[in-house]
Amino acid sequence: MLYERLAKPLLFRVDPEKAHHLVIDGMRRAAETPGGLTLLKSLYGTPRDEALSLEVAGMSFPSPVGLAAGLDKNAEAVPGFSSVGFGFMEVGTVTPVSQPGNEQPRLFRLPSDQALINRMGFNNKGAEDMAGRLASLKERPVPIGVNIGKNKITPNEEAHLDYERCIRVLYPYADFFIVNISSPNTPDLRRLQHGDELRTLLSAVRAELKHQAGEGASKPVFVKIAPDLDDGELEETVDAIESSGVSGLIATNTTLSREGLTHRNRGEAGGLSGRPLTGRSTEIVRRVYSQTAGRLPIVGSGGIFTPEDAYAKIRAGASLVEIYTAMIYKGPEINRQLHAGLKRLMQTDGFTHIAQAVGADHR
Repeated sequence: MLYERLAKPLLFRVDPEKAHHLVIDGMRRAAETPGGLTLLKSLYGTPRDEALSLEVAGMSFPSPVGLAAGLDKNAEAVPGFSSVGFGFMEVGTVTPVSQPGNEQPRLFRLPSDQALINRMGFNNKGAEDMAGRLASLKERPVPIGVNIGKNKITPNEEAHLDYERCIRVLYPYADFFIVNISSPNTPDLRRLQHGDELRTLLSAVRAELKHQAGEGASKPVFVKIAPDLDDGELEETVDAIESSGVSGLIATNTTLSREGLTHRNRGEAGGLSGRPLTGRSTEIVRRVYSQTAGRLPIVGSGGIFTPEDAYAKIRAGASLVEIYTAMIYKGPEINRQLHAGLKRLMQTDGFTHIAQAVGADHR
């Protein structure tokens, strides 16, 4: 366990955001070093297994386990992360214009809770910078999703313009897009999840995707929702998302809840991710799948640390799953654990392919 025994103790002595940059720089340098990607694959890669490979929203995924947005905000380490066993990855959240984000410190570990709190505020180098990085990639072993958001200074009534601009700049380089309307760290952003504001935004996003596609089929787009919606809000939001014609939904983003936390950093403002979110995010997946009768592909995200966590989200209705906080606490070794465990769990249930497990709790 190279990461947990050697790298993690060193990284956890450093400020969390500095440690974050060290990881990104390390992954980037590994890709630039001759033999570096081969070494990463030998240490952490997972061989393709047809039983875990699947198609979702017209895209082929070598496995259902992906990297959530927020770790590689500027697409600086795509080759590195693509080499450590992920079946897909998100980059971003990216905004049309670069912005510094919120004041530091803005990222906090809660080790006793296996959690993180962040109030980063969409700090990123902007859409043009990301487009240049993605354009320079020599190969794409896994699908790359670009998570897009609005700049902090953009009022909600003009938010659709920011999302449209991100799509225009990045359309040639993304395999799919994710509309982030659920981060708690950009003022008023979560209001875009509701009613007419959501319908207006998704209509604009769909129109821009269609425009960029020309005569061809437009690239898939998913919508990422918050775990803090009440039952009525969730039902309304899911109805609007499904009726908009988007490709799918990601459940969920970080939470504002602090229920059950023990660590001294529990009082920090921002979005909470990690183990405390496991149950709630799975319940959201279950409700979305039930409401849509499985018609809307779901990506389950939130508190996945073990194969059982991932499999619970798949049985609840997720076609794909994502991790982030577990990468911080367990390192890239987690991907081999998740893949082996998923294979074991689905075989125990008598399934020969992971797609057969999707939504199994509803049958």
